[in-house]
Amino acid sequence: MSAPLSAGQDVRLEHVVKQFGGWTAVDDISLTIKGGEFFSLLGPSGCGKSTTLSMIGGFESPTSGAIYLAGEDVSRLPSYKRDVNTVFQSYALFPHLDIFENVAFGLRRKGVKKAEITERVNTMLKLVDLTGFAKRKPGQLSGGQQQRVALARALVNRPKLLLLDEPLGALDLKLRKQMQIELKRIQHEVGITFLFVTHDQEEAMAMSDRLAVMSKGRIEQVGTPAEVYDHPATEFVASFLGASNFIPGEVVGQSGDTAAIRLEDGATVNLPARALPPAAKMVKIGVRPEKFIILARNESAPPGWNAIEARTGVSVYLGVSRQYMMESASGRPLNVYTQNSGQLGELAPGETVRLAWHPDHTFAVNANETQPEGEQR
Repeated sequence: MSAPLSAGQDVRLEHVVKQFGGWTAVDDISLTIKGGEFFSLLGPSGCGKSTTLSMIGGFESPTSGAIYLAGEDVSRLPSYKRDVNTVFQSYALFPHLDIFENVAFGLRRKGVKKAEITERVNTMLKLVDLTGFAKRKPGQLSGGQQQRVALARALVNRPKLLLLDEPLGALDLKLRKQMQIELKRIQHEVGITFLFVTHDQEEAMAMSDRLAVMSKGRIEQVGTPAEVYDHPATEFVASFLGASNFIPGEVVGQSGDTAAIRLEDGATVNLPARALPPAAKMVKIGVRPEKFIILARNESAPPGWNAIEARTGVSVYLGVSRQYMMESASGRPLNVYTQNSGQLGELAPGETVRLAWHPDHTFAVNANETQPEGEQR
């Protein structure tokens, strides 16, 4: 397509709360999604992401707070009065109708003229790469093809906002990865706002312009995938988006933009001062497993880098990389990933090595922070 189907719209939530009886599913969240953005709500089962999506779509009403679409307060408007369409995990196609009629269904209900229906449906089938499938029935298509039909049916109505509630959850891994690319391509071509709900971290990271990580009905952090992964605001975010190594320490100094942390084993490491939680004294520093480089015990780290001693344990071969389970000098478990480039031979268990990393690849959270115990539905 040479031009977007329609302009995107801003989505704004202000202090939104949703309660079911005595249970708070969404707990005072505020969020702004920019027009034309591919935005994801990410979190474990029960964190409130699907409930949030349902309120934006008009299937649930907030207990308190306000929801704005393109500047209009729609908090109490029914779903059919919002310029929004939704794609669910269950495709909900009509099995007795062919693909053309499935996609045309909403247009016919609106009384759109026959010639325009034909043009718009064929345009959508081309967009989702299903040209030539118009006369087939849903039962004759694969899961991925049925999902594309559901997308075409939603997009043919030219909504300004498309909500996607775990739409790839029923697909196998290979097809899910293919559909991630397709979804991103389609969103780019139509140019409207996509709000995507998923519990799959890799899925959200691969497709999103920005994402919000949720836990127990609250938003823990909002940012680009790179910002949230490299600079997690909390231990929960760091642990939910991939593996992290945490080592307790004490803030012992700050010079300009750099802060010094004395770790529990006595080593001192540096990190950007902006990475420290406000007024923090006792912290846990975090380093992603792939940020380490492994050095021999007596080998010097690159100038300005941090380094700690560690003892190697068992390793796991992962094809493109190898994962080592190690221990710090104080006995704390560490995960280390190395690229399978052939430059580093396999390390035997029990070897003493040094782990080095750049200070910019260090983040920090409050030492007394605890991860949530058992997420809500």
